[in-house]
Amino acid sequence: MAHILYIDDDEGIRRLVSRNLTRDGFEVSLAANGAEGVAMTREGAFDLIAVDHYMPGQDGLETLEALRAITGCPPVVYVTGSEESRVAVAALKAGADDYVVKSVGTDFFELLANTFGQVLERASLRRDRERAEEELRASNARLEALLKEVNHRVANNLQMIMSFVALQAKTIPDAEAREALKKTQQRIATVAQVNRRLYTTNDVEYVAMDDYLAGLAADLGSSWSTGAARRDVRAEAEPLRIATDKAVALGMIANEWVSNACKYAYDGAEDGEIRIALRGAGDRMVELSVEDDGPGFATDRPAQGTGLGTKLIDAIARTHRAEVHYGTNEATGTGMRARIRLPLAARELRA
Repeated sequence: MAHILYIDDDEGIRRLVSRNLTRDGFEVSLAANGAEGVAMTREGAFDLIAVDHYMPGQDGLETLEALRAITGCPPVVYVTGSEESRVAVAALKAGADDYVVKSVGTDFFELLANTFGQVLERASLRRDRERAEEELRASNARLEALLKEVNHRVANNLQMIMSFVALQAKTIPDAEAREALKKTQQRIATVAQVNRRLYTTNDVEYVAMDDYLAGLAADLGSSWSTGAARRDVRAEAEPLRIATDKAVALGMIANEWVSNACKYAYDGAEDGEIRIALRGAGDRMVELSVEDDGPGFATDRPAQGTGLGTKLIDAIARTHRAEVHYGTNEATGTGMRARIRLPLAARELRA
């Protein structure tokens, strides 16, 4: 049973309202003026309050303002005279949930009861929605915390694997085997870069490629530089947000191409620059390119390396329906330029 507080200075109206609303199934409390109604609201628990406009001392609008200032104030229905629509509008702007035009006869009490029922139903729906939204926020917070914990543990596990690989490489005398383990370590680091960005940002679906490639370039430059020769790896990327799986794929390809350039484009005692670029290319396409200033393709000697990197790039390209091209650095006419184009989904747009 809904508990109603009816505030009106007319004792006869109060009695009639109480009798009719009680017959309609409401529990009714009465207040003779605005100050009394505000005091009762602070002390009691009401489901709805009805306020008459014309009252001596503190009128309905002043009473409404005082009621809305009370924490947890229930819905308020404003009762006005028949020709006072402007007062009703003012009451709604002041925070009333609805209004009823006071009239002579039983129609007024029927309208009052119907309005109360509608306002109470809306209030119930609003509380249910707020409760559901709060539960959803709490659930999302738990899921986000869980996801961050999972990503954090994955990052720790990847770091541990990289350490194991590095330790293993130190125990192997064969130079080619050590080189293979070094490349394996770099490939794991490429995946770890994406993972680190996932759990340090609020976006677990997309990766900001300008930040990612800048970090990857710094890591690769540091890894491949020696006391005898420096490898300056630079990244220039448009601010694109790309799905995580494609970001990992592009990172793996960049790692392979940069590693090859660091190893084969320059002599062991020669400093060298390798440039990574990422840009939008046409309708929902993205192009990654890596170029160096080395000798480029050598047709008079066999290819160097094991070919595992090329196989990896070809497999990634097939998975993502991508196009891979190799050629000469167009700007200088020398060196090597490798590029790949991947299709983007509609949601993968500029940051």
